Amino acid sequence: MPVKAYTCIEISKEDLKFSGAHFTIFSATDRERLHGHNFKVSLLLTADVGENGMCFSYVEIKTRLRKLCAQLDEYTLLPAESPYMRVRSEGPLYIAEFNGEEIPFLISDTLLLPVRNTTVEEFARYLLELLLCDAPFIEGNEIRELTMKVSSGPGQWGSASWTRV
Repeated sequence: MPVKAYTCIEISKEDLKFSGAHFTIFSATDRERLHGHNFKVSLLLTADVGENGMCFSYVEIKTRLRKLCAQLDEYTLLPAESPYMRVRSEGPLYIAEFNGEEIPFLISDTLLLPVRNTTVEEFARYLLELLLCDAPFIEGNEIRELTMKVSSGPGQWGSASWTRV
């Protein structure tokens, strides 16, 4: 009986990373102090295996992942959709308002991301959504499933998944 061959490829290279400053918000009154991580990025892809015994050229996906990481690298990362913090711009600054505090950040050093919190879970979702915007790559390579993973340190990963329906 013929079997349709799918495979799962994991892309997890040393240079798939970004450095960023952030703080996690735990509640309306509790947050971490500003600090930084060297976040690592990994991707699991499930796709058809072609006649040549490959899904696609790995160079294609590594190039895309490196570009996504570079967009976040060396910035202070703030959540634009936090239920507990508001961010406004004032001249060259973002002013984050949290629990009665006003915390200034240079706009040129800061990315205001469409996430609820600056956590590995939200970074994984955000990066996955950006990758899914690349329809020619996803459709052209018959990608079936994607799992984006982001780590803030050894043994601590958050992930977000997508499956073709």
